[in-house]
Amino acid sequence: MSLHVFLYGAGVSSTLDSPPVLTLDASARTVPRRRTRFLALPEARWALLATAAFLSALPLHFADAPGWTYGPLYAIAYLAGGWEPALEGLRALRGKTLDVDLLMIVAALGAAAIGQVLDGALLIVIFATSGALEALATARTADSVRGLLDLAPATATRVTADGEESVPVNRLSVGDELLIRPGERIGADGRVLDGTSEADQATITGEPLPVLKTPGDEVFAGTLNGTGALRVRVERDPADSVIARIVTLVEEASRTKAPTQLFIEKIEQRYAVGVVAATLTVFAVPLAFGADLTGALLRAMTFMIVASPCAVVLATMPPLLSAIATAGRHGVLVKSALAMERLGEIDTAALDKTGTLTEGAPEVTAVHPATGSGLDEAALVALAASAEHPSEHPLARAIVAAARARDLRLAPARDFTAKPGHGVTATVDGRFVTVGRPDSDLDADADAGADTDAGTDTGTGTRMDRDTDVEGGTVVRVERDGALVGTLVLADRPRADAAETAAGLTALTGISPVLLTGDNPRAAAQVATATGITDVRASLLPEDKVTAVRELQRAGRKVLFVGDGVNDAPALAAAHAGVAMGRAGSDLALETADAVVVRDELAAIPAVVRLSRAARRLVVQNLLVAGTFITVLVLWDLLGHLPLPLGVAGHEGSTVLVGLNGLRLLRESAWRRPDEGRPRAL
Repeated sequence: MSLHVFLYGAGVSSTLDSPPVLTLDASARTVPRRRTRFLALPEARWALLATAAFLSALPLHFADAPGWTYGPLYAIAYLAGGWEPALEGLRALRGKTLDVDLLMIVAALGAAAIGQVLDGALLIVIFATSGALEALATARTADSVRGLLDLAPATATRVTADGEESVPVNRLSVGDELLIRPGERIGADGRVLDGTSEADQATITGEPLPVLKTPGDEVFAGTLNGTGALRVRVERDPADSVIARIVTLVEEASRTKAPTQLFIEKIEQRYAVGVVAATLTVFAVPLAFGADLTGALLRAMTFMIVASPCAVVLATMPPLLSAIATAGRHGVLVKSALAMERLGEIDTAALDKTGTLTEGAPEVTAVHPATGSGLDEAALVALAASAEHPSEHPLARAIVAAARARDLRLAPARDFTAKPGHGVTATVDGRFVTVGRPDSDLDADADAGADTDAGTDTGTGTRMDRDTDVEGGTVVRVERDGALVGTLVLADRPRADAAETAAGLTALTGISPVLLTGDNPRAAAQVATATGITDVRASLLPEDKVTAVRELQRAGRKVLFVGDGVNDAPALAAAHAGVAMGRAGSDLALETADAVVVRDELAAIPAVVRLSRAARRLVVQNLLVAGTFITVLVLWDLLGHLPLPLGVAGHEGSTVLVGLNGLRLLRESAWRRPDEGRPRAL
């Protein structure tokens, strides 16, 4: 069963049968962690049986007991620990592939054939144990991300015209209205329509404290509602929720391999064939010069064991998969091991502006009542918001949001009309109000006498040009009964962590990021100044962004591009590695990117680059460890006398060491920045 089917098929219960506990203690705020138990794995149970049989036979063997007392125990150890790798090896051989597992089984049987039953059993036990540890490592890697599945509600309360009904979350649709009772988990990504509460969304956003939720706020599936009841409108299909994206992308990641891994697997077959040929040579040459059969065969079996590339094969994927799991826990979904490896290779960063370095939505940044209007800043905002309230335009929503942030009363608007690209008119408290751009002609037909000349004085000592991008944003005129009463300035502000992110990428790559934007040079320069970026390229079409990325790559750079919109998708595809902003990112950008920042926190981007580089360092470490062990043990066997048990212990020990080293990135400390003393919740 795939993770996706599990999430939306079987699921887990989320509604509370008993009255909810309204005080959220620490246990309620932690992520449910489903850690796979060692004995839950069949590989672990077979390895344990093999080990128990071996340890039971060992004292009898050393005590010179009759062979019938310990022989069956050794046989159990051989069968329990060797049947599965032998079967897999034979299946691979049928497909004309030589598996290293089969080499181990042949070596163990060869040792038994010359009377070294104990040594062969030891090889089987250690080999089975290392396989069980590898299976546990793989399971724990999946556990670290799949623990989010436990947050997914199985049912939700849907509000209908006839009342309420409990429905499976996979039957919810965009536009459905949900009732979230105190203490329940939210059933879908959506927006609050009514009610006030606090939501514990640490597992999704990393925020350590519950977040106040009021009408208009976004909520996430699987987060825990606090003490208030909420009515939520579903805005995203359950299959596209943040949790579902994690599941889907982790599934995709598990099916991909990094270039290093692909290279290792490509040479593995040739290497294995070479080991078999070398083993036959190690056996035949001494035998031809008069060596005894047992000694020659024992040396050859030892050589086959220590020369097998088990540790080399295991060197690559555990670090990369561990890094993917850790990044996923912190809100960065890396789609594949290939993508994780490429993120660590970048030496230049290129960033989009709108929606990436900036919030992507306008905010009221300045309020200028006109001289003699009789309005102060609060009254001007309230008047504009009252007129704009029925509108769905982004500027209108920003003005209304500014009024709500100031707790201003909005008067009802009558006779509302909107003209796309210009603004709105409405009657507010019996007065005719116009809110629009300086070059608006909304009032021309109404003969309201509005002065829309490009050089109109705003009453603030500033004359507005027809280019509305002044004062760092877009200017909106507010008129009442045809007379100018003030202006509002709206701007798309840089994200709070934009400057930190630019500095972090500069520290990682050694050069300042490049700003690639389709916006005008003035707006681009303002954002660049605020974030410390020096290389600014503005007024770019999508193909221009691709050209800029390719120019950098032709200069020998490996470019990381970060964007969010449809117009960024070509550059995301052209870059060495692409990262999309997930919360507001377009579907095309999300599909094209190598990684997705789920909660739009820019500071996670340098963090995941550091994590990727740490994974690459572990891969190199693992390859050096594996290569060193193989070289030393092979030379010892060829030039001296390497006891079979010691060769087995060295070979399997290096395999276990490499596997455990790769899991170091599962630790919370792997997400730390170099200058931090404790983990940082991004």
